[in-house]
Amino acid sequence: MRLVTYRTSTGEAVGVVDGEHVINIRGVVPDAPTDMIGIIRAGDTMTAKIAAALPNAAPSARIPLDKAELLPPVPKPGKILCLGLNYALHAKEGGNEIPDYPALFIRVQSSLVAPNAPVIRPRVSEKLDYECELTIVIGKQARNVAEADALGHVFGYTIMNDVSVRDYQRKSTQWTAGKNFDGTAPVGPCIATADALPPGAHGLRISTRLNGETMQDSDTSDMIFGVARTVSLLSDIMTLEPGDIIATGTPSGVGYARKPPVWMKAGDVVEVEVEGIGILRNPVVDA
Repeated sequence: MRLVTYRTSTGEAVGVVDGEHVINIRGVVPDAPTDMIGIIRAGDTMTAKIAAALPNAAPSARIPLDKAELLPPVPKPGKILCLGLNYALHAKEGGNEIPDYPALFIRVQSSLVAPNAPVIRPRVSEKLDYECELTIVIGKQARNVAEADALGHVFGYTIMNDVSVRDYQRKSTQWTAGKNFDGTAPVGPCIATADALPPGAHGLRISTRLNGETMQDSDTSDMIFGVARTVSLLSDIMTLEPGDIIATGTPSGVGYARKPPVWMKAGDVVEVEVEGIGILRNPVVDA
């Protein structure tokens, strides 16, 4: 099942992608929660109820997918956690050793961008880089969870383009500045529930295209810390809550490591794709 959050004339709604259409969940399950975190908290019982009701969806509950104004699937996640240097070839292209513990950082909500909305290149830098990332959506509260049990706390997966302002990322040993400019973290287009993908989303093709040219092309089996290990390690530090999202790092092929470097600029279109989830497409504009 693929779930989206989208804007309607009366506010935000949660829908199910059915082919080329979106079905409003409240149109088929009237007592369903009205927001994505509510759907996630309701768990397997709710997703089963939605699946059973879909065949009876009235035409009035459907809108064409290409007409829906999509928002980040979880518009206001409680936590936005990110891993760096989590693909072996990406670590190598940056001249880094394979880490024995993940590089961790946090994004803020104001950095998030909806599908199809513009990525903003800030006035203070031209070094804007793309990073396609498989992103975990937490489904059940997790604290001190063993790796063997961690996948049971995952609701599903989405995509983040962890756009980085590279010169600001390098201004200190902490990456906060370069990773939190407003409008630099597209998320979406949907959440694919965990049962729709291989366990741990392992072995999925992941790629980036810039103006139609493939820049990154890998698969999630190159991740150093897989989904279960990542959830377990983070749960040792903090309580993970339903709707928290975890971006799991990017593969090789980023712009800064190319010779000469490739930076995104106004007028570009960047697409990041993960097999089984979809394509997250965004134009680039100047602030």
